[in-house]
Amino acid sequence: MTITTTTRRAARLTALALAGLALAPEPALAMHISEGILPAPWALLWYAVAAPFVWMGIRTLNQCSPGAGVFKPFVGLVGAAVFIISCMPIPVPVAGTTAHPCGVGLAAILVGPWITTLISSVALALQALFLAHGGITTLGANITSMGVFGPFAAYAAFRLVMAMGVSGRAAAFTAGVVGDWVTYMGTSLFLALGLSGPGEFWGMFAGIMVAFVPTQLPLGILEGFVSAGAYEFIRQRRPELIPTQAREAAA
Repeated sequence: MTITTTTRRAARLTALALAGLALAPEPALAMHISEGILPAPWALLWYAVAAPFVWMGIRTLNQCSPGAGVFKPFVGLVGAAVFIISCMPIPVPVAGTTAHPCGVGLAAILVGPWITTLISSVALALQALFLAHGGITTLGANITSMGVFGPFAAYAAFRLVMAMGVSGRAAAFTAGVVGDWVTYMGTSLFLALGLSGPGEFWGMFAGIMVAFVPTQLPLGILEGFVSAGAYEFIRQRRPELIPTQAREAAA
């Protein structure tokens, strides 16, 4: 009888302990720049910077004629890819952010940088609202880094490599790497501008950049290979989905 009673008590204690562990709060791995990290003036500034780019993305998408075939559904597919790719958090020893791949380099090649800004803003807004990744107050800063800096730098790198007569795969690889690294340069810049005191900006900016190196250096290279592989896969099977200038790069 004593053994049975002891066993029951042990079972109850074990159940309570497991329940406590299950209900205990865990530290969140906040994606992008987290809610409330940036002071209000900086948060408003980055909203003001991002807004015209988002507006141009909407305008560019609306200008696509109804006869554009599968382009608009393709934009939705690229947007879903950006959403999924940028939902993979990797902890970084920097307050208020994490590392993650972006996917904006490939998106900029396939649908252009303006539309990439639009789909990045939608992805970031959904992540902030439903996944607690990033925040509403910092949404403008996150759009500016991942939806403006990254895509436009990636597209410029793609066109530059293309103009040098290198293969389309090499241009796509370069775009993937540049899009990732420039996104995180923007994130480092915004955090340093918003959080540094007088005379501390360059030291904080360099420190944040160094903290990102162990994750973003390999992630950027990985994005380059993924971008090159996806570009070549689409070029071989559905070349009509590749913009004209991108097709010319592979010729």
